[in-house]
Amino acid sequence: MKALFIIAPKDFRDEEYFEPKEILENAGIEVETASTTTKECNGKLGGKVTPNLTLSEVVEIDYDIIIVVGGSGAPALGGLPEFNTIIKTADSNEQKIAAICIAPMLLAYAGILAGKKATVFPTPESLKALKQSGATYVKEDVVVDGRIITANGPSAAKKFGEAIVKLLKGK
Repeated sequence: MKALFIIAPKDFRDEEYFEPKEILENAGIEVETASTTTKECNGKLGGKVTPNLTLSEVVEIDYDIIIVVGGSGAPALGGLPEFNTIIKTADSNEQKIAAICIAPMLLAYAGILAGKKATVFPTPESLKALKQSGATYVKEDVVVDGRIITANGPSAAKKFGEAIVKLLKGK
């Protein structure tokens, strides 16, 4: 099994990347990371990540799940055509998709949350995005609706990682 994490080049939320990544790797799931660059990316708390590939190099079908990491840098990803192509293509392929913190808002903007239950880091903008996309906001740490997993922030990172493993392993 193989998972792809997508991070912002600057100010991704460290624990939303590192904690789920470790949980997936400990479960025997291969992990790759993509961003707008393959140069070192900096987390909000000082973590450093060198992505394996750029967003434009991603072949969605190569992965069992696409995971979007939150943080204050994440909203900028939503304006990138290559990011939206990844999310929409993965959704069309009926692949598993996960997002944490503010990142579920990006799934809403991409149009893949209609009719789904989801959670998000609650801000006026993120809650409005979920509502306008046709999603039902659920005030929980982690929400699994079919093949879509959403989580509401850094304190949910461990539960988020565990939910991803559970979905991938079919347990």
